[in-house]
Amino acid sequence: MMRIIPVFSLVVLSVLAVSCKRPGAMLVQEDISKPEFLELEQLDSGRWMAVSISPFDGGRDTLVIDHPLDNLICMSTSYVGFLEAIGCGSVVKGVSGIDYLYGSELDAEDVGYDSAPDYERIVSLEPDLLLTYSVSAAKTPFVTKLGSLGIRVFFIHEHLERHPLARASYIRLFGALTGNMAAADSVLGIVREGYLSLADSVAAVIRQPRKVLLNIPYNDQWFIPSSDNYLYRLVEDAGGEVLGSGSGKSMSSTISLEKAYSLSKEADCWLNVGWCRTLDQLEGVNPLFPDMLENIASNASRRGFDGEKVVWNDNARVSPKGGNDIWQSGVVRPDLVLRDMVFAMHPSGECKTLYYRGL
Repeated sequence: MMRIIPVFSLVVLSVLAVSCKRPGAMLVQEDISKPEFLELEQLDSGRWMAVSISPFDGGRDTLVIDHPLDNLICMSTSYVGFLEAIGCGSVVKGVSGIDYLYGSELDAEDVGYDSAPDYERIVSLEPDLLLTYSVSAAKTPFVTKLGSLGIRVFFIHEHLERHPLARASYIRLFGALTGNMAAADSVLGIVREGYLSLADSVAAVIRQPRKVLLNIPYNDQWFIPSSDNYLYRLVEDAGGEVLGSGSGKSMSSTISLEKAYSLSKEADCWLNVGWCRTLDQLEGVNPLFPDMLENIASNASRRGFDGEKVVWNDNARVSPKGGNDIWQSGVVRPDLVLRDMVFAMHPSGECKTLYYRGL
């Protein structure tokens, strides 16, 4: 299990002190960790039934688990994160994009991507189950072909859950698949308690929310998460306000570069700046970015954050090929991601982060 790094931020220490005095707060929020696209029920004789619900058309994919599975193919690195968190990484025999795993020593083979799969290798592994995801209601040629080859497929839609804890709760599915539900419940309990305690305490302690600009253009589109989105919720729970966000939907909205420049005149913090690892790299993305950085630094200074880093990125843990651990172990541990965000937005004293790094 991931080691939690000691912290020294005065703000976070005060937050934690308050959280210890508010034991009832978590009970009100407990239902937010219930997944929207997964049902999991224990049947007789220790069996489990998992039902994956399509976010696109409501279709239901049912899987009955009558014995622990020890031969899985994972088409997403987040699945590996869940399995490693409960000590079951050894059941992964095949993975899509193995070079993009962070810090993993899996004895597994790369099976390619759904757009260019290695069917021969998939069949040779004789998996109990292949775990994958969908991006629409349409059945892809990849899934159709797997069916014709006799490969059982189960869809997982944790990446579309709207709350970080709902995503983390998918660890119970992996506990059911491997016969290790006790470990799954233990990890989820730690994560849920840590996340809710910190979020509740931030709300009690932080009086000045950071005004946050998120992201940089991707394929010439600048995405901003809407109010019913997991990243929006993380920023909000960490004591921030997402600028330019739409309301009432989970999908991200797009804004123009001109709009982003306008938002920089309000922002005092810039998070998740793509591939950039230095301010020089960020400034080189677009000619307007140096002015935007100046706007944000000026706002931060005026609001009492003078001398602190105002740009933070979530790429502190990246594999040599570019795989980001925030999409591997970070999906399982939103409590640690939230802690990083609190550090980034409310610095005070020495801060040590896991997934985030200041530029």
